Amino acid sequence: MRLVIGLIFLVYAHLTLAATLTVDTGAGPRRLSTEQLLARPDARDIQVVGDVSYHAAMRYRAVPLKALLGGVSNGGHLQFVALDGFTAEIPASLVLGTGGAEAWLAIEPVDKPWPKLGEGKPSAGPFYLVWLHPEAGHVGPEQWPYQVASIKVLADPAARFPAMQPAAGLPVNAPARRGFAVFQRNCISCHTLNGQGDAKLGPDLNIPHSPTEYLRGDMLRTLVRNPQDLRRWPQAKMPGFDPKVLSDADLDDLVAYLKHMAGRKVSP
Repeated sequence: MRLVIGLIFLVYAHLTLAATLTVDTGAGPRRLSTEQLLARPDARDIQVVGDVSYHAAMRYRAVPLKALLGGVSNGGHLQFVALDGFTAEIPASLVLGTGGAEAWLAIEPVDKPWPKLGEGKPSAGPFYLVWLHPEAGHVGPEQWPYQVASIKVLADPAARFPAMQPAAGLPVNAPARRGFAVFQRNCISCHTLNGQGDAKLGPDLNIPHSPTEYLRGDMLRTLVRNPQDLRRWPQAKMPGFDPKVLSDADLDDLVAYLKHMAGRKVSP
């Protein structure tokens, strides 16, 4: 019996050690294991105050994300894909810039697993994008992807998904155009629009109907601010966006974008 338990433990430990992160900056995918990342000379312990996922101060062993992105320009665009299909779209300039916000890739140690995110939920590991001084870069909660499986350099969503774009004739500073930027920053991680996008978690926000077509304006704003205030559903996954994360002006622009796109439906 002890031999069987020992073998099970060894198999489990092997699977944990086998966790790998795929990074593709354009020259082909590189696979980095937990062991390789923890052994890097630039790995260090960091203290994250107000961790978005754990809602507490957390300590991690991490490497600076930009050290893994050699050759990526400030004009590039990063896509983070999680094990559950969540995708985070983040401008490379936010990671590579000198604005004060620091992006770190936290690595879950084999011998000291992180806490679970909740009852019946896994931890944020094996890899988790965390930030130091996120307020300096206006980093939103959707830009803290956890259970990261891969990081890819891609064209930005406007180029990859033309059916999401507002009408070309809109003024540069039109609310719907500003709202498209808000959508990319906060919604594209979970939602497709006009059948386009890489998200797999939430419904399409235009096909068959835009939420602006079946919700009053005040109810739509309630849904975005705190979904449970509109409909109670224990299995709901949509987070709320308070004014510190999504200002009233940004929310108005987002609603303007969704209303505008309701008149630009494209069948998938």
